[in-house]
Amino acid sequence: MISGMYLGEIVRRVLHRMAEESDIFPDAVQNLSVPFVLRALEFPQTSHFFSPRTPLMAAMHEDDSPDLREVGRILEDHLKISGVSLKARRLLVRVCDIVTRRAARLAAAGIVGILKKIGRDGSAGVASGRTKGKPRRTVVAVEGGLYVGYSMFRDYLNEAVAEILGEEVAPYVCLRVCEDGSGTGAAVLAAAYSSNR
Repeated sequence: MISGMYLGEIVRRVLHRMAEESDIFPDAVQNLSVPFVLRALEFPQTSHFFSPRTPLMAAMHEDDSPDLREVGRILEDHLKISGVSLKARRLLVRVCDIVTRRAARLAAAGIVGILKKIGRDGSAGVASGRTKGKPRRTVVAVEGGLYVGYSMFRDYLNEAVAEILGEEVAPYVCLRVCEDGSGTGAAVLAAAYSSNR
């Protein structure tokens, strides 16, 4: 529901349904029926780092040209859909926005849930990480190309975390990019396991 690999697929499914039930994307049903033809972010096969190679959904969502030229180009080049009206391109950008905002809010709910579980959400006085009436600063490490390479997702995630935490606690929680979090986490887990033996 929130992975860069699947956000484009959610958008594709919405567009496919719209093409089936309306004439907003004429003659596009067949082209939109191919699973995973529209990915939010794709990564090089040889790298697990943060360099998105073809951010199709992000590029359409972040197209701020008056005629949504990039949206039209992606529709033609990648989906083989031509002659899409400006109204339909605007609708497509809106669908990308809704899917991205939803994913960011789901991710934010997970982050705040973890903060609540460890007592860093500001809801329980000293147990919530408060010292002398003031919440302690909490840094949340975030890894992944979606957060790094898709600025709208990153903005929506930061906004949703702040909204859920509230204005009193939100300034003390910050999201920071962490490179190779999987490797670091595995090393910490291995060290903890070996020290318990």
